[in-house]
Amino acid sequence: MLSSTSVITPQGYIKFRQYLEKVCGIMLSDNKQYLVASRLGKLIEREGIAKLEDLVSLLERNSKLKEEVINAMTTNETLWFRDSHPFDILKKLILPELSDRPIRIWSAAASTGQEAYSISMVIDEYKSMNPGKLRAGEKIIATDICTNILQHAKQAEYDSLAIVRGLNESMQKRYFDKLDSGSWRIKSPIKSRVDFRYLNLIDSYAGLGKFDVIFCRNVLIYFSAELKLDILTRMHKALNPGGYLFLGGSEALSGLSSLFEIVQCHPGIVYRVK
Repeated sequence: MLSSTSVITPQGYIKFRQYLEKVCGIMLSDNKQYLVASRLGKLIEREGIAKLEDLVSLLERNSKLKEEVINAMTTNETLWFRDSHPFDILKKLILPELSDRPIRIWSAAASTGQEAYSISMVIDEYKSMNPGKLRAGEKIIATDICTNILQHAKQAEYDSLAIVRGLNESMQKRYFDKLDSGSWRIKSPIKSRVDFRYLNLIDSYAGLGKFDVIFCRNVLIYFSAELKLDILTRMHKALNPGGYLFLGGSEALSGLSSLFEIVQCHPGIVYRVK
């Protein structure tokens, strides 16, 4: 690991923190030098960089290196049907309400795709249990800032360790094909509903169109209060009238009571556009 006293100076760390927040919104706290060292150590050594502030200067004129750094600094912790409540609410409350028209769902900060594909599985289950419903079609747009993670998600192949995180054996057999390599691939009907796209959440959402449901879970915790408010305000504009917003279990919608109302679902909550 890099020495935090030689390469990561206090001045360099401050400069890197400011740069990272400016380009992707991620806000590092005062004591995360070890995280930078562990995630960027090999890159810094490879590039022969003596000080972290030199890396920042290089990033401002090297877009490929900038992409690599953002990929490295992005946290991609996820699993299938994470927290379970949002997916139950989607199946029991939201899909019945929207079942007679085309549905568009956005999985923001989609990581390696488990959330988006879980949503697609929920839709499949609902259609199986309710013949004739959702005939107008459904589409899931899944976005992330991390380019290599997006590539992995598009391939829709997962190793055995990833598969067991949130999926029982019955779901594995129903929605995956076992490959000779030992990996598992999402079956085509589930995969075909999901369209993966690159998106930085600090940028415009206009190109995505309008949505009935947005999943923005476990990502706002990395942003400043001001940026959270900006993102949620713009997500409100991206939702259709009466649309729904899911946040992570440790995240709350503050200062936007004029835009959203809380729907208590026992268990779990979802926010609905007023």
